[in-house]
Order: sequence, then C-alpha cells, then structure tokens
Amino acid sequence: MTTPGVRPTLWVLHGPNLDRLGRREPEVYGTATLADVNAACMAVAAEHGCDLVARQSAHEGELIDWIHEAADAGAIGMAINPGGYTHTSVALRDAIASVAPLPVVEVHLSNVHAREAFRHVTLTGAVCSGTIAGLGVEGYRAALRFLASRSG
Repeated sequence: MTTPGVRPTLWVLHGPNLDRLGRREPEVYGTATLADVNAACMAVAAEHGCDLVARQSAHEGELIDWIHEAADAGAIGMAINPGGYTHTSVALRDAIASVAPLPVVEVHLSNVHAREAFRHVTLTGAVCSGTIAGLGVEGYRAALRFLASRSG
C-alpha cells in the first residue's frame, strides 16, 4: 500500500562478493559490474515511478539490519541476492521472515540449481515470495517489475 504524494520505494540488497561482479568468475556471473546491475534496477524502478535503495555488504549483520530498515521505512518490496549466505544463514532467513508481509524476491545471477550440490539448498528462498535464478541481470529486472506491480 502506498501513501498519496509519497513515491513508493523498492530495495535491492546484494550480499558478499557481489562487489566483485565483472571481475569474479565472469564465465559464471557474467561481465556486468555491480554498478551495471544497480543502473538496470534504477531504470526499472523509474519506469514504475518508484525510488530505489540499493546496497551491498559482505557482512551478514549489516544485511539483516537493512532488511529491517527497509520494512520499517515502508518499502513496497525487496530483491535480495544473499550470495553464499543463501545456503548457510538461518539468521538472514529469519530476518526475511520477520518482515512479512513485505514481499521479498531472492535473485541469483547464475542458476544455483545447475551448480554444486551445496548450492541447491536455499535457506533464504524458503521464506521469499519467489526466487529467480540463472537469468543474469534480467533476474533483477524481473524481480523489481513483479514487486512494483504488486504495489498498485
């Protein structure tokens, strides 16, 4: 639900190692940089009349604080790429669950289900509205379009 006269806000959170995009394993993650991903997200937010907050951290606690901040600030939705925390962080999973009914979409640049077996389990995805994996930067765009469409 949006407040008249106030632009709705979408959030994008990037987890550990995503600051290395464009340099880190381009055969897996592509050549787009984090700045490229954020620019694509900004464009989608703008086309839907939304503001965008995009942040990256390698620190689990900081990501948790930002999840809470987004909910408390009245975000209309959040896309999150938890990176390696996807498969290990009960605390991040619990933080996402704690902000319901805020819709959260988990995004992965690579197809985690076609990679190592330990990547097939997503603790965080189980409490998200949906998961998009393997579409590269387009996965972020799709997540934000979905989230913006829910706010109308």
